Amino acid sequence: MTQDDTYREAEREIAALIEGLDDPIATMASCASVLHQRLDAASWTGFYRVVAPDLLRVGPYQGPPACLEIAFDRGVCGAVATSGESLVVPDVHAFPGHVACDPGSLSEVVVPVFDPAGKLVAVLDLDSHLPAAFDDGDRRGLERIARLLTPSFAA
Repeated sequence: MTQDDTYREAEREIAALIEGLDDPIATMASCASVLHQRLDAASWTGFYRVVAPDLLRVGPYQGPPACLEIAFDRGVCGAVATSGESLVVPDVHAFPGHVACDPGSLSEVVVPVFDPAGKLVAVLDLDSHLPAAFDDGDRRGLERIARLLTPSFAA
C-alpha cells in the first residue's frame, strides 16, 4: 500500500467515525486513534489545543505521556501555532527550541487545525523514534485529515 493510499484510507475511516459529530474532543480522540493505528512510524499521535493566547495544552492522544502545555514560542508545535503553517522536521534535535517531551523522539510532523472561521484551535502532532520518519506526503495527508475536523469546531 502506498503512503497516499494509507492516508486516503485513514481519511475515509475518520470521516465515517466523525460524520455529524459536533464534539471536538471526541473528534480529536477518534482521529488520533485511527492515525496511530495506521502509521507505524508514529510513536506519539495527538493534539495540542489552543487554550489561551499563545498557549497550547495537550488534548486527546495515543502514545507515552506528553508535555501538558507548550507556549507558542517553544518547539515545533509552538512554531506551527504561531505561523499557521505545517512543519516536517526530520531531526528534532536540530530544531531551535525543540521541546523534548519524549527523549526518544527523533522526528516530527505538525499541522494546524482551524475552526470554520479560520481560527487556529489546535495542532495535530506526530512524533517518531525514527529519524526523518515523515515527509511532504505525510504533511499533505495530515493536512487533508485536519480539514475533515473543521466542522467539529463550529461554535
